[in-house]
Amino acid sequence: MLKGELGPLTEQHRQVVSVLNMIRVEAWIASPAGGVGRPLKDRRAIASAFVAKAVYNMSTTRQLPDRLACDAVLRRICGWESRREIPHESQLSRAFAEFAETELPLRLHESLIAETQQDRLVGHISRDSTEIEAREKPVRPPEPEPSQPARKRGRPKKGEAVGVSEPARLERQATMTVEGMLADLPRECKAGCKKNSKGYVETWVGYKLHLDVADCQIPISCILTSASLHDSQVAIPLAALSASRIVNLYDLMDSAYDAKPIHEYRRGLGHVPVIDANPRRDAAAKVEIQAEEKRLRLLGHQTAAAVRHHERTTVERVNARLKDEFRGQDGAVRGNAKVMRHLMFGVLALTADQILRLIT
Repeated sequence: MLKGELGPLTEQHRQVVSVLNMIRVEAWIASPAGGVGRPLKDRRAIASAFVAKAVYNMSTTRQLPDRLACDAVLRRICGWESRREIPHESQLSRAFAEFAETELPLRLHESLIAETQQDRLVGHISRDSTEIEAREKPVRPPEPEPSQPARKRGRPKKGEAVGVSEPARLERQATMTVEGMLADLPRECKAGCKKNSKGYVETWVGYKLHLDVADCQIPISCILTSASLHDSQVAIPLAALSASRIVNLYDLMDSAYDAKPIHEYRRGLGHVPVIDANPRRDAAAKVEIQAEEKRLRLLGHQTAAAVRHHERTTVERVNARLKDEFRGQDGAVRGNAKVMRHLMFGVLALTADQILRLIT
């Protein structure tokens, strides 16, 4: 029908149509209401255009009007008949700010997961993070508070607290709600560093995207935090988000997530955590782990946990595909809210495209 109405369709045209048909943007955006003043541009068409922007791997919003002006088929798929109806770049930016404020792509993704994955038993959830560079200055860390004067030696006074420290974030998260855990995470642009797959330390300024990915490379939930935040601090909030959307059996994580509160929380949800052991500064434990791996290689044997842990490459593939095919690396926007919405349009398009691949 579309081919007879619009003419020949390229593969990317078909991909945009399939993604829009699955996520149903029009069901989440009200039609423009009449009133006093200049009417707003159709937000349904603009939201569809931002989905097309992710599918076409456009780096900036400035490229979108030019592409719509020269591609009549894409323009009509989004909802504009003539070139005069295409909104200006500034109008697209204002609409994007509205989508960021109302969290439209987040709600679309949550609805898509609930519709397609809620009744499915997921075997493995793979969890990891990836760096997101930003075009903004990092927030400076607060100046350290002046140290308190040393306490006098001797027995403490009545009612005086000695050696009482605030519980760590992982300990607090065990008794917090999902909203409280998310509000407690730092979201500012900061500098981060991590070791890459080759063992070299990489640094960047921006954010860190934490993803939970199900089997068959379907993103289930994601959180954007400061680049300086350690991966383990987001494990429990991500687990709570994913548990509210799907039912899974195993949680696959690398050694950065090896902490007792994470193990306990996952088992409390009825899941089996499969996490690489992290000896940290225990030299003897590190030597024992290496010796055990050597013995297993000599015997040609793999444990059940090791076989399952190989499935964790799904999250690496999703991270790579998000950056390479759906422009998840560079969005030319500033602020956590806008960067997150830019990424979520890509995650939304990737999720719909991957589900369609599995169906066909």
